[in-house]
Amino acid sequence: MSSDLRPRRSVLYMPGANERALEKAKTLPTDALILDLEDSVAPDAKAGARDRVAAAAASGAYGHREVTIRVNAPGTPWHADDLRAAAEAGPDAVVVPKVDSPDTVRAVEAALEAAGAPDRTAIWAMIETPVAMFDARLIASASERLTVLVMGTNDLAKELHAEHVPGRAPLLTGLSLALLAARATGRVILDGVYNDVKDTAGFEEETLQGRRLGFDGKTLIHPGQLEACNRIFAPAQADVERSRRIIAAFEEATSQGRGVVTVDGRMIENLHVEEARRVLALAEAIAGR
Repeated sequence: MSSDLRPRRSVLYMPGANERALEKAKTLPTDALILDLEDSVAPDAKAGARDRVAAAAASGAYGHREVTIRVNAPGTPWHADDLRAAAEAGPDAVVVPKVDSPDTVRAVEAALEAAGAPDRTAIWAMIETPVAMFDARLIASASERLTVLVMGTNDLAKELHAEHVPGRAPLLTGLSLALLAARATGRVILDGVYNDVKDTAGFEEETLQGRRLGFDGKTLIHPGQLEACNRIFAPAQADVERSRRIIAAFEEATSQGRGVVTVDGRMIENLHVEEARRVLALAEAIAGR
């Protein structure tokens, strides 16, 4: 299963127990949805939310949006039933919280396949603990069905006894380990949520930090965060135009047998051409929406 280059700039959590929220999600400009059965759902509402979310995921009513279901964590009373319901609904992915080892990934994969999950249903693994950071590469490579790593920064901060501060210095080691694991294994990786929905300046600053670090997108908790997230994680027009110049100049130099080419006064190598092609591919995928 390939984690194809599709836009995952904005990935919005939606509470599975809230029918109005699930309906509203059909109109929101988000690249992907996480229909949540875990943190946003009270224990006595889990069963009803499971049925509601499974029906929503199977409905085909969310257009271009990638639709995923976040199940309850392994070891909870709801985990097995959530996996069975998700497998039958056949969403784009099942988001699994508290993944601490490759064995967890393999157990989820086995459960999904035993319940008849279609091949297209991927696994997104949430890594949220110190042990998960150290084992992130093993987790990411545990299954071809696993295509995305999702940072659980709130839980990571809790485990570290760390404060939420601008710049996220206490979390940077964990974020970097996870990014290295994702790139080493060819997986997509999503940044964690920003908790203060009224702090738009702080949100934009953290989102820009995530993009600069190398994340593919960010998980969100409020629709008001969508515009900035989509804008920041999309290639800027100047970057698109420069990428076109890089590719054109490199192809012209290659056709003439020249090994050295400069664009805008900078020497260009193969690695710059590969990045330019990635930028153009992402821009085209976004425009295709």
